[in-house]
Amino acid sequence: MSALPETAVPRWRDGLEQDYAPLVETLERLIPCMEVPLHLPWIDAINALKKERGAVIMAHSYQSPEIFHGVADITGDSLALAQAAADCDSDLIVLCGVHFMAESAKILAPHKTVLLPDLEAGCSLASSITAADVRALRAAHPGVPVVSYANTSAEVKAESDACCTSANAVQVVEAIAEETGSDRVIFLPDRYLGSWVATQTEVELVLWNGSCEVHETFTAQQVRHTRERFDTRVVAHPECPPEVLAEADFVGSTSAMGRWLAKERPGRVAMITECSMADNLRGQFPEIEFIKPCNLCPHMKRITLPNIHACLRDMRHEIHIAPDVIERARAALDRMLAVGRRERV
Repeated sequence: MSALPETAVPRWRDGLEQDYAPLVETLERLIPCMEVPLHLPWIDAINALKKERGAVIMAHSYQSPEIFHGVADITGDSLALAQAAADCDSDLIVLCGVHFMAESAKILAPHKTVLLPDLEAGCSLASSITAADVRALRAAHPGVPVVSYANTSAEVKAESDACCTSANAVQVVEAIAEETGSDRVIFLPDRYLGSWVATQTEVELVLWNGSCEVHETFTAQQVRHTRERFDTRVVAHPECPPEVLAEADFVGSTSAMGRWLAKERPGRVAMITECSMADNLRGQFPEIEFIKPCNLCPHMKRITLPNIHACLRDMRHEIHIAPDVIERARAALDRMLAVGRRERV
């Protein structure tokens, strides 16, 4: 397929709104209705390219609704996407998320082509630590195993004994401690997630000073104000500071928040996390009123319908990882997948 100009915009065609009527109805509940006609030609063009290429599009829960609902075949948190990358049949994956997620897909499916619509879609946590830092930590704490949060580079994963997500961090820490006979675990890089995990286990954690730029800016005062002003229940992601978590009715991962909503069915809820999480859950729980004292992830928002289209059209921004790094990082990710999702709600 010949490359088109970067500025080429798919044209509106007759019947487009009718063909996507259910999607239009969904999106009009989640984003300003005037935006929907602007997105439809891109969605239509991406879906056509996806079919032509035999691609699977995976989207993280922090992706905007027009991506999450409009073009994604598989959606979920980082654990769900990692599992899907390992299991899906397609040889071409477009990962609508950030760089470490695309790397995880490539590690778990090295024979597949993994594309990332924007290579600059990074993560403050992943950039906070290097493989050399992990080696230095090991030297400072001989014999102590290392658990790395999924929000890390492939090189950091390759230096780790196991990986985890917020959905199974406690279980992975306890499993690796038991496996190695250690009562201490180096947990990196998120100090706030690590502090929360430390309250859930008797394993002693050695923490790194990393944080998520989306979640670290929330304050306890904001949560109290939101609760009092809107008379709302509050759920928070464990990447938030401890004083924020202390104010919440429920603390849990991206996926656990959805399960909590399904169980509790609150009339009103405030989501202390990334904004698009609430947008996408509103589609699943239309009876719940969502208050949004949220922050946007600038890296997630680098993924757009136009650059998904360009990525598929030109087969660009392929993820490449050295084979030896893949081999060592795969062992850490396999341990994470073996533990699976054991988070309780």
